[in-house]
Amino acid sequence: MFYKINSLKIYFSALICMITIAACSAPDDSVADQTVAVVSPVQVTGITHVPLTEYIEFTAISSYQQKSYVKANINGYVQFVNASVGFRVTKGTVLFKLITKEAKAIGNAVNKLDPAFQFSGVSGIRADQPGYITAVSHQKGDYVQDGEALAVISNQSSFAFLLDLPYEFNQLAFRGQSVALVLPDGKSLSGTITGSLPTVDSLAQTQRMIIKVNVATSIPEGLVARARLIKTSRPNAQVLPKSAILTNETEDEFWVMKMINDSTAVKIPVKKGIENAKYIEVISPAFNLKDRIVSVGNYGIADTAKVKVLK
Repeated sequence: MFYKINSLKIYFSALICMITIAACSAPDDSVADQTVAVVSPVQVTGITHVPLTEYIEFTAISSYQQKSYVKANINGYVQFVNASVGFRVTKGTVLFKLITKEAKAIGNAVNKLDPAFQFSGVSGIRADQPGYITAVSHQKGDYVQDGEALAVISNQSSFAFLLDLPYEFNQLAFRGQSVALVLPDGKSLSGTITGSLPTVDSLAQTQRMIIKVNVATSIPEGLVARARLIKTSRPNAQVLPKSAILTNETEDEFWVMKMINDSTAVKIPVKKGIENAKYIEVISPAFNLKDRIVSVGNYGIADTAKVKVLK
């Protein structure tokens, strides 16, 4: 009898534990039926109309188109040198003095015999163009012959940037067109296309354009700059900030998230036009100036998304 009572106690205890566990693990219908709404914090912007220009960039290299050779005008010895590589000269600067071998041999003896003769045998060689000396081939004491090169001057007036333009873009560049040049240090220069070579590189299919610039400071030869040519221009484009335009992985579809009320944003397909570093033109549809477009927090949200506009 005692064994049966204990067995019943154990049975009821196990049954109570099973009921308790089942009650604890059973889902609460009131909680399960609740739907958690995800609200994304966003910032909005509006449509604007501004002049918009799209540029295309190419590489341009600085160069001195003309070089003057300073040459000896007599046979003789280099008596005086006023030239060194990198030295800036003006027109008329005396760079070399030469003395004939006869004058060097007899010295001032002729003048002692006849002071009125005023023979020196010294000839000064002057720079005929302003610019920078890029090479010096003789030093004091050297013997040179008439017509021999003494130095090379890069003519300052011939300085230009050379742009090798792919021929497919030749309609973008013409004589007299303004070109913006951006140097490696961030400085910008304004240049003008003054001409082009009448040949095309057979391999690269590029045509060389000559861009003249007016600069007060010297620019070294061989400097690489970015030349910006106008590709397309709109006088009154409908634009949005770049962050407001979304696209797919293949970048063949574009859309924006437009607010239809204070808490809902819907997906609106758009046709994209030209762009610059800040704005993208929206060709269609035509938005109202009062329309609110999500510009921050729009990435990854679904159509008809619940959002909260941040101030």
